[in-house]
Amino acid sequence: MAGRADLARLIADAQRMVVFTGAGISTESGIPDFRSPGGVWSKMKPIYFQDFVSDEARRREAWERAFAGRAGWTGREPNAGHHAVARLVASGKASSVITQNVDNLHQNSGVPAEKVIELHGNASYATCLECALRHELDDLKALWAATGDLPCCRACGGIVKTATISFGQSMPAGPMARAEAETLACDLFLVMGSSLAVYPAAGFPILAKRNGAALAILNREPTELDAVADLVLHDEIGPTMTEVAPAN
Repeated sequence: MAGRADLARLIADAQRMVVFTGAGISTESGIPDFRSPGGVWSKMKPIYFQDFVSDEARRREAWERAFAGRAGWTGREPNAGHHAVARLVASGKASSVITQNVDNLHQNSGVPAEKVIELHGNASYATCLECALRHELDDLKALWAATGDLPCCRACGGIVKTATISFGQSMPAGPMARAEAETLACDLFLVMGSSLAVYPAAGFPILAKRNGAALAILNREPTELDAVADLVLHDEIGPTMTEVAPAN
């Protein structure tokens, strides 16, 4: 049976690895996942992008959720899994982190922002849908509290939205292209905390495998791609990664 020593060996042998993370790495920080019973979408229905843009009432509802932190995506601390990933990046072993998460915890753990490829955006700030100017949530919340007005861009007056990718919103072209390039350049693709059931994100480990990279999956539950992986560990992420990527 494959174990942590096998994963440690794969990492040691790799020249350029890519780490791919899903909600499972952040549940150990107390952040709920999306789709499982008790997850975010079982407690509140998602607001689709088209409704956010076209319906002021839905836009107001979305901002009420964001300012109240109802999704629980922000305000937590990185855990042992995040710190282990940060060590792999700092050592040069991992070239990048591709993440489905929006919680900013990889950056908070010390991974340089330019090394984190966010497929589903980021919940810790907002952007203008017209000119893409960044807006800090604390600034928007203060204006909301003072006036009750919906956030709008301070530069162009456009609609402002948290920087997450909503249902019905196009996947971000830049991060998708970067993720593909990193995937094709790696010799080890390590998946952590993803069910690999959501596309197009789940296509990257398949691409890596087809391009000759080793594919390792570390997840508490079975995934859609366990059958094609070179190594599968159904284990806790923090303790496993602390063992296979120890601090110097």
